[in-house]
Amino acid sequence: MIAEFHFLRPWWLLAQLVPPLVVWLALRAGDLQGRWKGLIAPHLLQNLIIEPDAKNHARPSWLLAVVIALAVLGAAGPTWRREPPPFVSDTASLVIAVDLSPSMDDRDVSPSRIERAKLKIRDVLAARRGARTAIVAYSGTAHLVVPLTEDNELIQSYTDALATRIMPKPGKDTAAAVLLAHTLMSADGMPGTILLITDGVEATAAQALNRNVVILGIGTAEGGVDLGGLKHIAASAGSPVASITDDDADVRWVGRQVRTNFAAASAATGDRWRDAGWYLLFPLVIAFALTFRRGWIVRVSGLMIVAKLIAPVPADAAGFMDLWLTQDQQGRLAFERGDFTAAAILFTDPMWKGTALYRAGRFKEAAQSFAPLTTPDARFNRGNALLRLGSYEEAVAAYRQALQRRKDWPEAEANLAIAERLLKLQQDDDQPQDPNEKPDDLKVDDKGKKGKAGKVDVAEQPSELWMRNIVVSPADLMARKFAIEAERNQR
Repeated sequence: MIAEFHFLRPWWLLAQLVPPLVVWLALRAGDLQGRWKGLIAPHLLQNLIIEPDAKNHARPSWLLAVVIALAVLGAAGPTWRREPPPFVSDTASLVIAVDLSPSMDDRDVSPSRIERAKLKIRDVLAARRGARTAIVAYSGTAHLVVPLTEDNELIQSYTDALATRIMPKPGKDTAAAVLLAHTLMSADGMPGTILLITDGVEATAAQALNRNVVILGIGTAEGGVDLGGLKHIAASAGSPVASITDDDADVRWVGRQVRTNFAAASAATGDRWRDAGWYLLFPLVIAFALTFRRGWIVRVSGLMIVAKLIAPVPADAAGFMDLWLTQDQQGRLAFERGDFTAAAILFTDPMWKGTALYRAGRFKEAAQSFAPLTTPDARFNRGNALLRLGSYEEAVAAYRQALQRRKDWPEAEANLAIAERLLKLQQDDDQPQDPNEKPDDLKVDDKGKKGKAGKVDVAEQPSELWMRNIVVSPADLMARKFAIEAERNQR
């Protein structure tokens, strides 16, 4: 911690020259003999000057010097620990790996292990609104169901269709599920947590577990589940374990584990430092309490008023809070209250300002706020804002820039595909029709009563029309996808 101590704004430390200057000027102003010795004869000066009480050690000038010194230290931004980035997600990413081995159909818990697991996934998603979640299904093989996304309705539509029958190979390969989940996290580029919902972990999978893998056991001892053995295997790898409960205690436990893992990973790898300058508010408050001594409050308060008049303060942010919080800190408070319009006005950080503008529905201004930033998250967020505005060509460019800076980003790839599709549709709609193009052959029944039987060439129908007529349930779709993936991996 000491080795990482530094100042975020070290140039402010140059202002530490002011406190000694204040003390020196105060001492010089208090030297009455020095001020008059050039005007009054020395033998008369000592009898004419009345010195103040020397026992009064505490003087306003000294207090002012201490206050300025502490304020300068706070403005310099002392820090020694990191904090999570302000915009990607307010909560950490989570990959839920669901065990779909045949034993998950057992009914020792009502209505069955797999159905109870799906209900718990629904509860976890409800508790993590706005956070990114992915779903992995595994038995003898592991497969991606839904990539990391904030769309809980999309996740729910696929998790409701999970069943043991859709898996191409029986068994239980926990290591493969954890490896696939780690691959998703690595591609995302942000720290997160893997949640295993399972009725058991094979001993050979212990080496794949770690503290970022959280296990939620499902089943009872009467049903043949060895919860003790599960906890023993997980404990050897440092993975936390809990059992599914009838209330939301297990959901809250998962939330705590996710936040703990995210905080620990961000503290080790984040590039943003937590500004600890506000800690100096406490000694400043104590120092200001002394200004209520007789004869002091007028002097110190007058100085504060002068400083307030001299310092440039934005008209839309002026107020009492400016004495205690920065613009970004005030903006964060408004953001957490859900007052995104006020937060957008207060924020000076372009990433936070763009986030607030986006949440407020002001997509054009949000895109402009993200424009100067070149980080992958900023490019991705700009693409989202442009997509909302219908600027599909610019959105495609923004998503491609994000993917150039962060390879294999599932969300950016998905949004890029949507933007490219919408751009193509827009270009097709804008394309002028050829006036020389002959219309299709049209036959009209003059009687207007009966249609005429005709023959339609199926091969001439657009493939998209066929796709619209194909209705496949999510379960069947996943079963086919998993079977294809399993066959491909065996080659």
